[in-house]
Amino acid sequence: MSTTTPQLPLLLRFPAPRRLQAFVTGDNAGVVETLSRVAHGSSVEGAFLAGPEGSGKTHLLSAMVAETPGAFYLPLAQLGEQAELMISSISPASLICVDEVEAVIGHRSREVALFDLFNRVREDRGRILFGARQAPARLGLGLPDLVSRLASLVQLTLRPLSEAAARDVLVHRAELRGFELEEDVLDFLFRRFPRNLGAMLELIDQLDIESLAQRRRVTVPFIRSLFGLRAPE
Repeated sequence: MSTTTPQLPLLLRFPAPRRLQAFVTGDNAGVVETLSRVAHGSSVEGAFLAGPEGSGKTHLLSAMVAETPGAFYLPLAQLGEQAELMISSISPASLICVDEVEAVIGHRSREVALFDLFNRVREDRGRILFGARQAPARLGLGLPDLVSRLASLVQLTLRPLSEAAARDVLVHRAELRGFELEEDVLDFLFRRFPRNLGAMLELIDQLDIESLAQRRRVTVPFIRSLFGLRAPE
């Protein structure tokens, strides 16, 4: 009888640099092009970017902000209780990127604030990008007018990278950090950790930091010892 090896949560996280050049497009070249057109002031005034966790939404939205002078980034889940205040008080900007829209679900006052923000941006002839795990109609928002506004935007969907492409990305990140990822290490990472590319990139950064601190190479035994994993008997 075969058993499935449980995947482990990532215990430690370090933010990775988010630059548009560092984003591996895969099948998402058209999505990136449309986002860039919005950020750089084309006739497209806004877009809604949907994609599963780890597909690169946050990377792309924060990269657009970094490349656009005067832009503003709103990570709603990270803002928590301050989300409504931030949404309501944000000033007109060249570009506003609202990430983690699902964080306002179940909070009517936050949904109303997001609806009002959308209308203010339109009145100011501004540009706005939204990011969430699903399309507006599937999110479960309680305010129909907000769903309607979000659905009126250009709808974009990110496709996750294939495992082969994701492996190439991790190898490249390791090379940038100055160490080599062996095939057995890659196999181990994909077998034992969540296959969330963003989180795995942060894991690569963490492994680099810990290996330098302990003066050890990044090997499977090193990763086992770092996370307290027992070797198979």
